[in-house]
Amino acid sequence: MAGSAAVAAGESAAAAEQTEPAAPTPADASATVDPAASAAGIDSNAPPPATTGADDPRTDAERDFDEIYGVQPQEYDPVADPTLPAPANVPGAYDPWERYNRKMHRFNMAVDRGIARPLARAYSKVVPRPIRLGVSNFFNNLGQPVSALNALLQGKPKQAAQSLGRFALNTTLGIGGIFDPASDAKLPNRSEDFGQTLGVWGWKRSRYVELPFFGPRTVRDSFGALADAPLSPLRQVERDRIRIPLQGLQLVDVRAQLLPLDSLRDGAEDEYALVRDSWMQRRDYQIFGDRMDKNGDSQLPEYLQDDSNPSVPADAMPVMPTDGT
Repeated sequence: MAGSAAVAAGESAAAAEQTEPAAPTPADASATVDPAASAAGIDSNAPPPATTGADDPRTDAERDFDEIYGVQPQEYDPVADPTLPAPANVPGAYDPWERYNRKMHRFNMAVDRGIARPLARAYSKVVPRPIRLGVSNFFNNLGQPVSALNALLQGKPKQAAQSLGRFALNTTLGIGGIFDPASDAKLPNRSEDFGQTLGVWGWKRSRYVELPFFGPRTVRDSFGALADAPLSPLRQVERDRIRIPLQGLQLVDVRAQLLPLDSLRDGAEDEYALVRDSWMQRRDYQIFGDRMDKNGDSQLPEYLQDDSNPSVPADAMPVMPTDGT
């Protein structure tokens, strides 16, 4: 028996020595690396998590899928991406009179929803668009002399000459400014006022204030309006029965141009903050836009950079403190 067992053991050992060992498989022969998973720090070839039963939130189908294709990489999270630049720091509005301004804003919005907006909608519905465009061109043209003067005061002689050229061309060939051949002649339409001039001269930061009926301003821009109003051609019309209807038409025209922005304002969680911040950012762009564009620092959306997006001009205010008795 012992001899037979020894013989059998010897034969088994000989058979094992004759069998060739299996060649080792290189580690990278079957493994494929997912670039997206590698960037996210995830091994795409790792087996699915060893969780079973109540500890595994996956469905049977999801477990089968993971067993066949491996664990899928995590979804990209842009908030946690360290390669993204730091968010831009937008300075807050200087609004120490916020308590008063919010009350005045509610009053202005009540007037707007009850009077100004319905008039603007009726005007846009009844008056054909070519006529409305001619009205806007007419009032824009009347503001070019004031823009030219303020551009000159800001040290922009080329822009001042362009504003005067627009006024001369549109007043003559444009039939009093109803048409706009100056734009066809590639003369840029830039609006400047004395509030912007004060900003260029150094009054950079000013308190935000909301005026009754005429909306957002700053203290600086309120003084600027007082300076611009006597220079307006519209305010040179002495007959009230002519001047006041024209000013009323200008107010309706301005409000009609702002109708596309109503949906943004009405859907805001804080309407006052939206109006204040957007107005202040746009105002800063109007004053410092040339330097911001040169340095590549402009962060405003295009609709706030558009100079045709109007606010109530000083010459549309029926009564000003500078008016004579």
